[in-house]
Amino acid sequence: MGSLLSGLAQLQSVENRLRAAKAKLARCRRSVVLQENRIRTEQNTLEAKKEELQLTRIQSDRLELDLRGRDQQIAKLRAALNTAKTNKEYASLLTILNTTKADNSKVETQILELMKAVEADEAECQKIRDEIEAQKEKLDQVRKEAESSAVALQQKVDSVQKEWDEAASMITPEALEVFRRVAETYDGEAVVDVEEQEGRSSVYSCGGCFMSITNESVNLLMTRDEIIRCANCTRILILKQNKN
Repeated sequence: MGSLLSGLAQLQSVENRLRAAKAKLARCRRSVVLQENRIRTEQNTLEAKKEELQLTRIQSDRLELDLRGRDQQIAKLRAALNTAKTNKEYASLLTILNTTKADNSKVETQILELMKAVEADEAECQKIRDEIEAQKEKLDQVRKEAESSAVALQQKVDSVQKEWDEAASMITPEALEVFRRVAETYDGEAVVDVEEQEGRSSVYSCGGCFMSITNESVNLLMTRDEIIRCANCTRILILKQNKN
């Protein structure tokens, strides 16, 4: 394998290690973001529960106000009973009084149910607040661990980046540009082996997309030091047996 293809193979090896190092660093930093998102989710849940609690209280207050008005009405009806002049008038007032009492009983039941709901919502809000505090404590720990790990991981990235820059400096600008474009398309996998299909001599395929590679392309790789790309996926091809 000539210097160009050898250089590209070496660059691919360093590219793999560089992306792996960057991925570890990203995961390390992502742990803080994920924990922050957990807290944000809990805070949003708390705000929603507080709004629900407020609406329940408003509804309860309205029923309490309505009940007080009904109690005043009952007091007036009782007074009217004492001054009723006829049995018919008395019976009519008594019917209204009993109906109002029955309605009051229903309202009182509604108020009790709402009070229970308020208590449950208040307990749930406190539970969420406690969870938020616990998650904040965990965030402090995650952040400390991430910051500690990030230093070493960043050093590793910087070290491998230097290797990448050195390997890239040995590649011609034109070839390096091809490598960059293909690597960007395939998440870093720009250079792949030509695979000889098992049990089938002189039948080759691309190690990236597994589509067939012509014997002409393989012959060119054997005799020339130039970029040969898969006709299907456009990855840069090299011969497996000569890969560093």
